[in-house]
Amino acid sequence: MGVLPDPSPPYLPRHVPAALSGAYPARPGNFVRPLVDGVPAFRRIAAAIAAARHSVWLTVAFYADDFRFPDNAGTLFDVLDRAAARGLDVRALFWRPNAESAHYGRAFAGTPADLARLRDCSARFSIRWDQAHAAFCQHQKSWLIDAGRPGETAFVGGINLTAMALGSPGHRDGGRHDLYVEVAGPSATDVRHNFVQRWNEASEREKPDGIWGPHGKSALAFPTRASEPRGASLVQIQRTVHPGRYTDSTAAPNASRHDISAGERSCLEQYERAIEAARSSIYIENQALPIPSLARKLDSALRRGVEVVLLVPAEPETAVRDLTRATVESLAPYDNFTLAGLILSEATARRAVYVHAKTMLVDDAWATIGSCNLHANSLTGNTEMNASIWDAELTRALRCELLAEHLGRDTSGLDDRSALRLFRALADANRKNHSAGQPTCQGNAVRLAPGDYG
Repeated sequence: MGVLPDPSPPYLPRHVPAALSGAYPARPGNFVRPLVDGVPAFRRIAAAIAAARHSVWLTVAFYADDFRFPDNAGTLFDVLDRAAARGLDVRALFWRPNAESAHYGRAFAGTPADLARLRDCSARFSIRWDQAHAAFCQHQKSWLIDAGRPGETAFVGGINLTAMALGSPGHRDGGRHDLYVEVAGPSATDVRHNFVQRWNEASEREKPDGIWGPHGKSALAFPTRASEPRGASLVQIQRTVHPGRYTDSTAAPNASRHDISAGERSCLEQYERAIEAARSSIYIENQALPIPSLARKLDSALRRGVEVVLLVPAEPETAVRDLTRATVESLAPYDNFTLAGLILSEATARRAVYVHAKTMLVDDAWATIGSCNLHANSLTGNTEMNASIWDAELTRALRCELLAEHLGRDTSGLDDRSALRLFRALADANRKNHSAGQPTCQGNAVRLAPGDYG
C-alpha cells in the first residue's frame, strides 16, 4: 500500500513515500481544498451541509454550547436538525470522556443534562457515543456529506466545535489558528469506511444513554466501491487507532485487509517518512513536539541542509511545554532551524495566537492536514485522522497562503527554501521589535528562543 501509483503531474515529485501500515491506500483522482482557520472552514462545511441531498455524518471530539456557524447559520444542533428535517440521514459520533480524560476540555458526553437538552429541542438527528482507552481521546474531527453518492465529500482537520476555534477580531480568526481540508473523490470513501467502522462498534452503543435518534440503533454497511475521481490530487487517509478499540476488519474498497484489532499508527509512520525524505524544506504547524524520536529525524534533516520551520503556540500548554523545550533545544544550534510562534501587537497589549493546527509541508511537494498532534497521545493512543496529499501545485499554494497570513508577505515568487529563510528573517526581526516593546515589523510570526520557550 505504500507504493504510489505512477501518476502524471501535478502529483510529481513523489519522493515522499506513503505509509505502509494503515488501512487505506494512496488514491489518485481527488479534488482537494485546504481550508485555513475556523471561519472559512465552517462556512464551507455549512454550505456543503445545506447542499447535501442524502446524508451528513460527523465525528466530534471537543464541543461547547457557545459554538456557532458563521453568517448566522446557527448552532451545531440547528444545522443538523435542519438537514434531518429535509429527510437526510444525519449521524454524529460524539466522544464520551472517561474518568482519566474528563479534565481535557468540554465535550457533549451524553450526560443526563445533555440528553435532557436533546429531548427539549426534539433533536431529529442520530447519535452514538464512543469512549477511548484509558486517558486517550476520540480526537478525530471529520465530516462526510452524501456518503456513497456521486457527490460524496469529506472534511478532515483539527478544528474543534467551540467558539474559541472561530476566534475573535485580530489575527484572521483571532486567538486560534487551525486547518481543515476538503477531499472529494476516492479517498473520501476511506473517510466513510472509518465512520462506519467506528459507528458500528461505538463503545456505548449497547447502553441506554449511549444512543439517540431514529438511526441510533441501526448499523451501517461498509462501502464496497470507491467514489469516482473528482480531481487531480493523490491522497492517503491515515489514522491512529488504539489496539483493541475496534474489531471488524472489513477492508476498504480496493484495499488490503487491515487488522484493526491490532490498532493503527499510520499517522506516525507518515510523519517519520516525510521528514526522512525531505530534500529542501520542512514546514510544520503543530501544538507541540515532545517526541525525541521525531526530533532526531529533524536533526538528521537539518544536517542534510534542509530548512526547517516549526510554528507552535507561543504560550504552550503546561503539559507539553517542558518536553517540547527539551526537544527543540537539541535543534537550536542549527542555523537552518526556526522555532516560531504568532503574537499579535495591539494598541494596548500583546497576545499570543494559539497554533492549534496539525500540518506539515515538505519540499513544496507533499502536505498533511488533520487532527494528529506530534505528541505521544495523538501518535500512539488517541483516535486520529490525517489526509496526506501528493500534489506539488496545491502544496506550494498552501505554503504561500500560510506564509501570507503569518508574514504579511507574498512568497509566490520564491522557492520553498527561500520562503522559509524569509520566514526566519522576518521572525527574527519581529522578535527584536517585540523585545524592545515595538510593533512587529511585518506579520505576526515571532522567533522563539528554545531555552525560554513558554
